[in-house]
Amino acid sequence: MKAVLSLQEAISKVKPGNVVGISGFLAVGEPLELIEELVRQNQQDLTLVSVVTSHPGKEVGVGRLCENHQVKKYVAAHVGTSPAAQKAYFSGEMEVEFTPMGTVVERLHAAGAGLGGVLTPTGVGTILENDHEKVVRNGREYLIYDPLKLDVALIKATKADKYGNLYIDGTTKNISLQLALAADTVIVETNEIVEVGEIKPDDIYIPGILVDYVVQGLNPEEHHKMMGDLWTETNKLAGVK
Repeated sequence: MKAVLSLQEAISKVKPGNVVGISGFLAVGEPLELIEELVRQNQQDLTLVSVVTSHPGKEVGVGRLCENHQVKKYVAAHVGTSPAAQKAYFSGEMEVEFTPMGTVVERLHAAGAGLGGVLTPTGVGTILENDHEKVVRNGREYLIYDPLKLDVALIKATKADKYGNLYIDGTTKNISLQLALAADTVIVETNEIVEVGEIKPDDIYIPGILVDYVVQGLNPEEHHKMMGDLWTETNKLAGVK
């Protein structure tokens, strides 16, 4: 059985200076309740790993950590949707390691698989050559990226059973599996906690062996309403003026 913790107990596992990976894309698939508790507890000097920043139009999710000045370094493809992240970057308060989305995924995968690095042609001929070794293999140029090892991963799931097996709906999966593989500690916020066997084996996306702690988040109805309100407020729903 996996430990089911309160938000407060779970986020207390995050320590100042940790490397923290967070699932999701523009608030979709982000563990928003865990993030808000991390803001409340205010652990400082974090290195944050995610593919992108906030939902456009409102500082929610990972952007809240930048807004609260908790992030020392951010590894992401861009910070363009978060005014707080942009301000922290341009002021010099926060370092940003710009990494293409696919390369973020492969670097996490490399960490989880125990590989020494990632070779990719993405970034060849750009300013990324200033920060990464370039090599030639079979007549083609590649950049070498180090693995992205995490202290803690914060992941959003749709359902978790009592062994920690996770069902994650559709594209909300995002980089959650790679985060779980790369992290020493995996904390999951889920809409539902169900009995073992209620998630079909073929529907398990992340096995419980990779999960350390589970937190009950908003239930499905509450989560649906929260996301609908967010998209309505920021005029991201079709037909909304």
